[in-house]
Amino acid sequence: MSARLRITLLAAVLVLALLGSVGYVWQVRQDQAATLASAPAVAQGGDLASLRTQPHIVFRSTALGQGYGQVAAVPLSDPAGPRAVTPVSCERVYATREDAICLSAERGLVTTYRAQLLDSSWAPIRDLPLTGLPSRARLSRDGSLVATTTFVFGDSYANPGQFSTRTVVTRTDGEVVGDIEKFKLVVDGRVLGAADKNLWGVTFTGDNDRFYATAASGGRTWLVEGSLSRRTVTSIRGDVECPSLSPDGTRIAFKKHGDLPAGKWRLAVYDLRTGTETVLAETRNVDDQAEWLDDSTIVYGLSRTADGSASSDVWRVPADGSGKPEVLISDAWSPAVVR
Repeated sequence: MSARLRITLLAAVLVLALLGSVGYVWQVRQDQAATLASAPAVAQGGDLASLRTQPHIVFRSTALGQGYGQVAAVPLSDPAGPRAVTPVSCERVYATREDAICLSAERGLVTTYRAQLLDSSWAPIRDLPLTGLPSRARLSRDGSLVATTTFVFGDSYANPGQFSTRTVVTRTDGEVVGDIEKFKLVVDGRVLGAADKNLWGVTFTGDNDRFYATAASGGRTWLVEGSLSRRTVTSIRGDVECPSLSPDGTRIAFKKHGDLPAGKWRLAVYDLRTGTETVLAETRNVDDQAEWLDDSTIVYGLSRTADGSASSDVWRVPADGSGKPEVLISDAWSPAVVR
């Protein structure tokens, strides 16, 4: 076989492979569009502008059909009522009265991600640094600081040590405060400089300097308290992931692994004053950074993987370990309570 013929055959194979890939993507898109189009609609309504002036909950709508993936909001007084849908689509969202952070995906043959700061009318203000697959996002209480966590290697942290994260804190004017993985990490009184250390899941205190986060190394995780000005993070206790500070600043909601199988977690609350841990009544696996509905209630997202659905719901459960889980907002994900 001549060299020219071999090149021609190779080119033909490459063209067929490309056409097959394009055809596959097109068919998947068509199937997804048909599924979404046939899904029942959720009730929509309300005025976005007026919602921003009252306590409300912002979330990613996962109702199949028109508006899937778009950010929506409901009054805190009526979370099960009609939702006001914004023009913005996000993979994860967090908001304050002043602004919002949106981690979004632009899907195609190659999926790309971006972090955008949005103003109170949901219009983009600026892009913020983002490297990798979006995982977590938080704003400080006054909306002046943003923390984003992305996976820069691998796509899951179900197995510690099999991934790498990057958590960057940025001011909303675009100034990068720092990558907290580069801060000095002190665990049990000793500086930990291990190459496999990762930090993720920031939750800010009210002074715009201190924060809590998760640190991990050697298959272990810790709740750490950090300082942006001192560029340090210090361990408080072990087996804590994705912390969320209560509105009164006294407790941390988090997910703990304990003796569960890899990739499984239970929700719990840690009292910063007494050191008491309370395991919550939610017994299902929760892979989310919880949010506080108020000082006595935790909210979190749960996917409907059991029924094969692409949707999810936001649930609530008492923070004192009593009661039982209840759906707060159906067809929703990534809740942010704006007071």
